[in-house]
Amino acid sequence: MKIFLGFLAIAAIAPIVLLSISNVFMTFAWYGQLKFPNPPLWIVVLASWGIAFFEYCFAVPANRIGHTVYSAAQLKTMQEIITLVVFGVFSVAYLGEAIRWNQMAAFGCLVLAGFFAFYKG
Repeated sequence: MKIFLGFLAIAAIAPIVLLSISNVFMTFAWYGQLKFPNPPLWIVVLASWGIAFFEYCFAVPANRIGHTVYSAAQLKTMQEIITLVVFGVFSVAYLGEAIRWNQMAAFGCLVLAGFFAFYKG
């Protein structure tokens, strides 16, 4: 019984950790190039694909492990919320862009969607 409960605890936490790492790679693959507007688009696309490979190396196991304790809809909602948190930090720290109140309100609505996705009522 203790082994089973330990597996459930790992299966519940692992997707959060793996999706967080995955989203760091994804965010750099999609938006990191914005600081470098001069390279040709084909080089940017190839570089982004290379970075995205590592994103998949974390996202696929996160979803496979996570689906043992979460529904697909819950995993997707979790991934979107993690994406917003990672993107918010990235936007401010890497791109130097401020997050405005209306963007925070939009992010808050998505977090509220997460509440409903996990609500067992």
